[in-house]
Amino acid sequence: MQESSANRTLIFVAFIVFIDMMGIGLIAPVMPALLQEISGASVDDAAVIGGWLIFAYASMQFLFAPIIGGLSDRFGRRPVLLITLALLGVDYAVMAWAPTIFWLFVGRTISGVMGASWAAANSCVADVAAPEDRGKLFGILGGAGASGFVIGPALGGLLGEYDVRLPFVVAAIMALLGAAIGALILKETLPREKRRSFTLLRANPLGSVIQMAKTPLVAGFLLTFFVLQFAAQAQFGVWAYWLKERFQWGEWDIGLSIALYGIELAIVQGLLTGICIAKAGEKRTVLIGLAFAVPAYLVFAFAAADWLVYLGIFIGGFSGLAFPAMQQMMTRLISEDAQGELQGAVASTISLTAIFGPIVMAAIFAFYADRDGFYFPGAPFLFGALLMLVSMIICLVTIRRYYISNEAE
Repeated sequence: MQESSANRTLIFVAFIVFIDMMGIGLIAPVMPALLQEISGASVDDAAVIGGWLIFAYASMQFLFAPIIGGLSDRFGRRPVLLITLALLGVDYAVMAWAPTIFWLFVGRTISGVMGASWAAANSCVADVAAPEDRGKLFGILGGAGASGFVIGPALGGLLGEYDVRLPFVVAAIMALLGAAIGALILKETLPREKRRSFTLLRANPLGSVIQMAKTPLVAGFLLTFFVLQFAAQAQFGVWAYWLKERFQWGEWDIGLSIALYGIELAIVQGLLTGICIAKAGEKRTVLIGLAFAVPAYLVFAFAAADWLVYLGIFIGGFSGLAFPAMQQMMTRLISEDAQGELQGAVASTISLTAIFGPIVMAAIFAFYADRDGFYFPGAPFLFGALLMLVSMIICLVTIRRYYISNEAE
């Protein structure tokens, strides 16, 4: 693929990631209010229902990420990206209409299947970029997704003040619009001669992870992803509920907090990752990023005033340096015809944490947000801080063994 064509393709892939994450961000601030409207539950009970909704979403993403990654290795990235984005738009429309909790579960299940397109989007980077440039480009994709979180939650919070279902309508329109534009301008990045056959033996969570884990560095990083993403479920699972309970924030304030985190993450991943890798190297960039996670979670856990929430957001945003650098290191060690499988394994590993993580974090939150007992609504973030520390240790050991092994060779 010529450089100008590759650049246009990567720009549009970034646009797809932006639209995808914007849709998720749009509905985040209003989900607690929608659950309370439909079910009549209290905030802590709504958090538990919300945890199970994320469970449904993550279960499907866990199962289908390697399948979609494998299909993109077989049929190309373009059809997979366009079909999943279009069906995601249909799904948001279903959730906008949903009259009962049952239909919300149907919607989140479909969203999980379609959301697995993340694997195909990241594979486009490996298709067209040199190994030494992939970390920067993965960072740009991450920055595009974070930018979606800038606009999505802020807009979702604003729209939610008028109608809690309106953000779902807007999310549907954006996803369908992205698919329509992509059908006109998106170019295929995986040549036919570099495609491989599709087999269910490898295109499943266990098979893809086992295949990728044959490379020691990838195995260590997958374990690192699992632990740190389990910790991150404290944010994904209870953030809105925690802010409503601890500080009595409304939809607009919740959306703004997510948007501010998205702004910082967009800057860190989109602009600073490439610079940090060039100046400090891949290894140090990974460790620098992870070093910011623990103090951020401790700030959230013990926050006694609103301004401390923003301090935690500022500190935690720099942890975004780690993921693109780890991706660059992994893609260099995997063959060109298995990049989709690698991204599917990464997505499945992350999704596995989202299956159980939100339920665990929501249960911890519900237990400690009950004012009849020991009141400590920040408890999920304290647990998250401990998990983040464990992920740092695993990553450090993995990188150390990798470099020692290379030096021995």
